[in-house]
Amino acid sequence: MTIAAGVDVGTGAVKAAVFEVENGETKWLGRSLLRIRQRDPMQLAGEAYDQALEEAGLGRDDVHYVATTGEGEAIPFHTGHFYSMTTHARGAIHLQPKAGAVLDCGALHGRAILVDDRGKVLTYKMTSQCASGSGQFLENIARYLGIAQDEIGSLSQQSDDPEVVSSICAVLAETDVINMVSRGISTPNILKGIHLSMASRLTRLLKSIGAKECVVMLTGGLALDTGLAAAIAEELDKMKGMDATVKTHPDTIYAGAIGAALWGAFRYDKLADLGQLPRAS
Repeated sequence: MTIAAGVDVGTGAVKAAVFEVENGETKWLGRSLLRIRQRDPMQLAGEAYDQALEEAGLGRDDVHYVATTGEGEAIPFHTGHFYSMTTHARGAIHLQPKAGAVLDCGALHGRAILVDDRGKVLTYKMTSQCASGSGQFLENIARYLGIAQDEIGSLSQQSDDPEVVSSICAVLAETDVINMVSRGISTPNILKGIHLSMASRLTRLLKSIGAKECVVMLTGGLALDTGLAAAIAEELDKMKGMDATVKTHPDTIYAGAIGAALWGAFRYDKLADLGQLPRAS
């Protein structure tokens, strides 16, 4: 039996997950999520890890492998580090075994990843450095509109005439929103227009990597934005040659941490077989 932990240091939050892995069977023992909000991510990583261990009823000495991902490579207590694309792919397959592609909607970028049934990355493509397809951009818009982030999805789905947002530049798109407000466009129609603009960019990424007939699992901080998920489904329906189905999961924000823990357990077993790490008792 192997106990492995994953710690995902993102731009907006730190996530930790602890798993027990034995004979190919996995059991989720503990989890924690802490929003960064201008705090030290490295300190929060330790706090999130300890909280996940407390939920699991374990101490640090009980863990055989601590895998980090995202910006977590500098965490002092980690055993190994995995690229976030790899961990999101593995975490997505754990949450949705039928997934053939992953759409990681993060705070700073969007990323489409084609995967096999083991969670191995086959190919991928990312949005450009412009932030208009990201969670940070949407957070800024919500702040300007005076609404909470958890209201965005439901308000977007109340739209009856979404306003087109043509700009792909975050700064220009925010200017568009200011103009919309001054013209009396309703908040739901503004949000739905933004969601459709973001969804258009994300679905083009999916098509570019060949994810044409598969289940697409959403991960990242925006994965539970129901308005964005609905907009992605709408855009996919309109695209010729695409027959993809969008799925999400209540724990999708933990995908990176889950994948890190599971890849960590796999790496631990390999290193133990080589005698480079002590075998778990």
